[in-house]
Amino acid sequence: MTPVYAIGDIHGQAHMLDHALALIAADGGPDAQIVFLGDYTDRGPDSRGVIDRLIAGRDAGRPWTFLKGNHDRMFTRFVRDGTEHDARVKSGISWLNPRLGGSTTLASYGLDGVMHFAEGRIEGRECLAHFESDTGWINKDALAALARDAIPKTHLTFLEERPLLHQTDDLIFVHAGVRMELPLEWQDPEDLIWIRDGFLESKINYGKLIVHGHTALDYPQHFGNRVDLDGGAGYGNPLIPAVFEGRACWLLTENGRESLVP
Repeated sequence: MTPVYAIGDIHGQAHMLDHALALIAADGGPDAQIVFLGDYTDRGPDSRGVIDRLIAGRDAGRPWTFLKGNHDRMFTRFVRDGTEHDARVKSGISWLNPRLGGSTTLASYGLDGVMHFAEGRIEGRECLAHFESDTGWINKDALAALARDAIPKTHLTFLEERPLLHQTDDLIFVHAGVRMELPLEWQDPEDLIWIRDGFLESKINYGKLIVHGHTALDYPQHFGNRVDLDGGAGYGNPLIPAVFEGRACWLLTENGRESLVP
């Protein structure tokens, strides 16, 4: 049985990604099949480096599959047209807020500065008043224009073209999760990158084991019908890859495989 490896939310942690790839290579060789679960950007210090590494692996012909995460989409939408918010962010905070991490993503492309937000909210949403850098103060639209100049179009296209699902005979890989009562062909694409309510608490056996990220834990966990591989790298926890043989799952550590069971 050919093993399939998976890496959860990377969130700009390029050095952690290098370490995770080294663990996979030690276990499965340089041509191991890897599924990346999305959220390559935001919060960590080197989103640009992460995307560079992923594109380099793709261009080298590695058997890697890259899914799209909600943070990846927020990033590309801001750069393309200045969209600062997503309706699924219930708090109404801006993507540029350090809590979501857009500011660190832009900094990794050389747009380093301080985000100043308006004192009041507009229709419940936090809005950027201006961006302060060594060269002066600019508004949101000017910042998005600078981002379009600074960020390689190949990076934006790479993120925008990512699929939302990947399947094997035993596994379904997705960034956030699925509506457990619906077949895959009826799933809402918004749920695939955002869902929590209705998915995390479900005990339904979907037939295949669902492997996802999006909901940060302190450590990857197996819930029986799903495996959450977001171990909180975006908040400084280690990025821990996993390997699957059929539905059996192990985490990869410095000491080898560690069985992950419900």
